Amino acid sequence: MDGLRLAVSWLTVLPVPAGQVDDRSCRQAISFAPLVGALVGGIGALALWGLSALGAAPLLAGLLVVALLVLVTRGMHVDGLADTVDGLGCYGPPERALQVMRDGGAGPFAVVALILVIGVQAVGIGDLAQTPWALVLACATGRAGFVLCCRSGLPPARSEGMGALVAGSQPLSLVIGWWLAAALAGVLISPAAAVSVLVAAGALVLFTRHVRRRFGGITGDVLGAASELATTIVLVGASLGTGQF
Repeated sequence: MDGLRLAVSWLTVLPVPAGQVDDRSCRQAISFAPLVGALVGGIGALALWGLSALGAAPLLAGLLVVALLVLVTRGMHVDGLADTVDGLGCYGPPERALQVMRDGGAGPFAVVALILVIGVQAVGIGDLAQTPWALVLACATGRAGFVLCCRSGLPPARSEGMGALVAGSQPLSLVIGWWLAAALAGVLISPAAAVSVLVAAGALVLFTRHVRRRFGGITGDVLGAASELATTIVLVGASLGTGQF
């Protein structure tokens, strides 16, 4: 259970003791990440249901739920998105890109990416008032992006940090299993939701190939960016399935 406790402690603000933290538990935490994503999505779905019941406008409800999700996850994933986009947008060799990612500031690429992703997520979530459980699927699929990014054969970009601990640690069978489960869950919501899960998987395969060429492998920031990318794609697909996006 060390891996599951670490996953909840690491990926949320919930007061769960991390237990033993070592290479093995970190890799197990990645394996359990989609379950934690479903938990986070469930919290957001309850908030969306409550706001809709109170008569909140869709965009307002969407923005408030996005803010809640950022708080529940300590903003780690959006921070990873910002750093990754800045790294991809800079000139120079991989070492220069990794240094830009470490600096922590938000450049113009990061600002634009955050505005677009947060805006699209807010609109998408607001349109899911009648099917709030689609948010559970979106968040779970986003964390399934962790498993895909840590699939065997994909190296770390650095010799230290979270990426070095978990890169290449997830067997292909587990990757396929999580994404197949997400696609089947999407079928229960709408055909568009199921297709969006497959689109997200394809997008992350291309994304990880690009970051491998650009950075030399994955980092913790790349995992956060992958999560936000997959979550956004599924939210768009689920919203299209409602015919309201």
